[in-house]
Amino acid sequence: MSPQTPLLPQYDQEAPAAVSPVIDLETGGVIVLAPELVARVPEDHRRAAAGQALATLARGIGAHVLAPAVTTGAQLAAVRDWGVRLAEGPLLRPGPDGMVRVPLPVRKPSRTDLMLGPRVHELLLPAVSLPAAATAEEVVEAFGTEPSITSVILVDEYQRPEGSLDRSRFLLSIASRYGHALHGKKPALRLADPPRTVPRTTPAIAAMQVAGRDSARVYDDLVVTDEVGRCMGVVRVGDLMRAATGPYR
Repeated sequence: MSPQTPLLPQYDQEAPAAVSPVIDLETGGVIVLAPELVARVPEDHRRAAAGQALATLARGIGAHVLAPAVTTGAQLAAVRDWGVRLAEGPLLRPGPDGMVRVPLPVRKPSRTDLMLGPRVHELLLPAVSLPAAATAEEVVEAFGTEPSITSVILVDEYQRPEGSLDRSRFLLSIASRYGHALHGKKPALRLADPPRTVPRTTPAIAAMQVAGRDSARVYDDLVVTDEVGRCMGVVRVGDLMRAATGPYR
């Protein structure tokens, strides 16, 4: 490696205090990456490794890392992946309207991602949901509005799933002898199964593994949840199977 292109920054002793290379282990500080390092990522894997190591070191000692002279979205994405949250450069200069527009990260699927299939949020269908206190009659009415509805999800006041009602099993219970008399006016939650939930970023293959844990409910809809456990929708096992074996792979 050429000595004229340092991996680490060459600091000016008169640099402003805001970007001082001196790290106070009690209060933390700021580490400024060399512009030459930033300019050559992500193509130069050795410099990328050095930058990531510095970011890891900074987190360990409670310091921040500044990436200067960021000119491309690829550079910004690379330093963002390292955990760097401070950056400056031509890419981040205010536009004519005075606004700074930060490009959103575009994550390329890895080889592992391609093997595991798309994320479940890409296959999401709207969920038919009712309050957890809904009666069986209300669920029957919901199923009656559209024959393609395969499940009704019972949710609490925060939209978190409390129970899952599969169309076939639920209607069979209601249609059985004395079924309506026994259940019609009662809470439908009595007939519900525990919801099978998957976070929205779950790959299709992993979601299929969740579906296969209970042989009696293999084809039940899975409930897709957000980061705080709220119901976002449902995904059907048939869609997961097609996605896992389709062109995405």
